[in-house]
Amino acid sequence: MQDKLDELNARLGEIYDLQGAAAVLTWDQLTYMPPGGAVARGRQVALLSRLAHEKLTDPQIGRLLDALRPYAAQMPYDSQVASLVRVTQRIYDKAVKVPAEYVARMTEHTTATYEVWEGARPANDFARVIPYLEKTLDLSREMANFFPGYQHIADPLIDTSDEGMTAATVAAVFAELRAQLVPIVRATTAQPPADDACLHQDYPEEAQLAFGLDIARRFGYDMERGRLDKTAHPFTIGFSTGDVRITTRVKLHDLSDSLFSTLHEAGHAMYEQGVDPTLEGTPLAEGTSAGVHESQSRLWENIVGRSRGLWEFYYPRLQATFPQQLGGVSLDAFYRAINKVQPSLIRTDADEVTYNLHVMVRFDLELALLEGTLAVRDLPEAWRERYAADLGIAPPDDRDGVLQDVHWYGGLIGGAFQGYTLGNIMSAQFYDAAVRAHSSIPAEIAQANSARCMTGCARTSIGTGASSQQRSCCSASPAAG
Repeated sequence: MQDKLDELNARLGEIYDLQGAAAVLTWDQLTYMPPGGAVARGRQVALLSRLAHEKLTDPQIGRLLDALRPYAAQMPYDSQVASLVRVTQRIYDKAVKVPAEYVARMTEHTTATYEVWEGARPANDFARVIPYLEKTLDLSREMANFFPGYQHIADPLIDTSDEGMTAATVAAVFAELRAQLVPIVRATTAQPPADDACLHQDYPEEAQLAFGLDIARRFGYDMERGRLDKTAHPFTIGFSTGDVRITTRVKLHDLSDSLFSTLHEAGHAMYEQGVDPTLEGTPLAEGTSAGVHESQSRLWENIVGRSRGLWEFYYPRLQATFPQQLGGVSLDAFYRAINKVQPSLIRTDADEVTYNLHVMVRFDLELALLEGTLAVRDLPEAWRERYAADLGIAPPDDRDGVLQDVHWYGGLIGGAFQGYTLGNIMSAQFYDAAVRAHSSIPAEIAQANSARCMTGCARTSIGTGASSQQRSCCSASPAAG
């Protein structure tokens, strides 16, 4: 059986190398590529995606899996061999239902759509993206219909990101969370809001980037296997366990945007950098699910990144970096500012209390679009109505409304957003498990070597390293922040 296992690994390695090459081109497009390269880039990424899909759906992969299943069944469930065969079988069974032609067509379209969105958002021009978004919706329905027998058309798309979840199970989780969350939001926002004016001063870009990266490195983000760049919407992308890159964006008059975006993406990246290198080139080298991936980014961004203990160590250094802006601001005032609870328009800027309401709005709109009960052209108004109803505010324009998130403009519609809230839920559970296993973690966060100690302890219980049961999540495409 070893010869068949070796052949399977060799074939998978070629597939993941093709996907890695496509990911490099995607990273370049989202960071440095001039706009004139968009058409050709779409063709290039589409070609590599099609070739990778054709290799994945080669009947020889199926024959190898047929031969290896009895062998793997004799192994412990969590063993590398049993997990490789089981996870590859699951991916193969799905892939053979999707034509390679569709993969190329969808990839070329979403690449082009991203370029249109990148210009349309700052111009507040939703009309420009309507025909592209309508085609994306058609492609999303087409993808779902490769998997007949679903209860809801969104089910196959959700299952791709968070295996085993459906529109019904996500909706049930959201309904229970919403019932408990809304009273908390109302009670909190009834109080006078914290003063966050200290965050909205002139903060030079280079210093912002350097400070955020310094914390990310102390968290455990390995710059020998990564880098930080700017982009329109922050994301993490991995080409291998030895090259996992993060991006952020900078607002000169909002210190928190770049800082917490960087910490969020560092959480994603540390998860992938924690993968056992022996799993390289297989589906076991990737994230377990979108929700688990987000649990790591949200944990490091919020549970650790906004904690009082962390800033007891870092705030004097932040004051030294920005003495004019923060020299006269106390730690208490800064801590309240970065944890201010107030309904807001932008999901990525939202506080921990109201954040999940943003996700629920998007999830419900996705379902309506896929069901056909909401037309793309009516999306901006539906967005405004939901924000007014759920958060008590409405965007004055589409720039800070329906155009704010890249997900619908860089991928399919459906299955993109539920992972954020599922990740929020899991992040609290993982952190609780870590602290129960290592009670010194909260104290260590406030110490000079806090991040290094925290990283070592957290990986024991939180699972920032990959397990033998992992499946495809975002190695060949960005994990949008």
